Amino acid sequence: MRNAIEFMVYGDYALFTDPLTKLGGEKLSYQVPTYQALKGIVESIYWKPTLIMVVDAVRVMKPIRMESKGIRPLEYGGGNTLANYTYLRDVCYQVRAHFEFNMNRPDLAYDRNENKHHNILKRSLRAGGRRDIFLGARECQAYVEPCVFGEGDGFYDNYGGDLHLGNMIHGINYPDETGRNQLEVRLWSPVMKDGYIEFIRPEQCTQVRTIMDMTPKRFDDANVSSAEELYAQLAVGGNP
Repeated sequence: MRNAIEFMVYGDYALFTDPLTKLGGEKLSYQVPTYQALKGIVESIYWKPTLIMVVDAVRVMKPIRMESKGIRPLEYGGGNTLANYTYLRDVCYQVRAHFEFNMNRPDLAYDRNENKHHNILKRSLRAGGRRDIFLGARECQAYVEPCVFGEGDGFYDNYGGDLHLGNMIHGINYPDETGRNQLEVRLWSPVMKDGYIEFIRPEQCTQVRTIMDMTPKRFDDANVSSAEELYAQLAVGGNP
């Protein structure tokens, strides 16, 4: 696929929180990563407001296992609270994603250099990302490295059936990506087939709810370096 990257992300713990479990101060992870969590990982590898990162598929490489921990959340009003957080334990995923230009940002049209952005994205992936990588929550440190999507043995390769995961969060619609001055949440019902989940695109989600009104942040060439400038900085000493 055009402008695509394929990578493996892994860590000791992951917490893709089901929002329904937050009401009582507890947190319970979904069984698999959400589209939004994986998109956040791609954006931690390389992000520019000129681009929209699109996650195409994820492959679950290790068995789905959970572990509960007693956590003392930070109480800003004082006091001492104990909560149970249920994490995914020892996780590894293969991810396939690509980028598209954000046509809702005409103010950044000068930065639409497809080849340069793709080279920077691949170079950033080989370096382990431009920002810290997390699996759903900041305490869940993770690592990324390039891979060939579909290569290697996965735990669910011969599962022999579909695993229906129920209704869950797909992701968040931000106003600068949709052209609507609203923050929205998307829901969907994924199905895992032999360890693979093929994501539908955000605009294909039929269950969309508005959270709040919001206007996009504006950027200009004074606070966003062009792809050419960034590529020149990274390519010192050789091409990516």
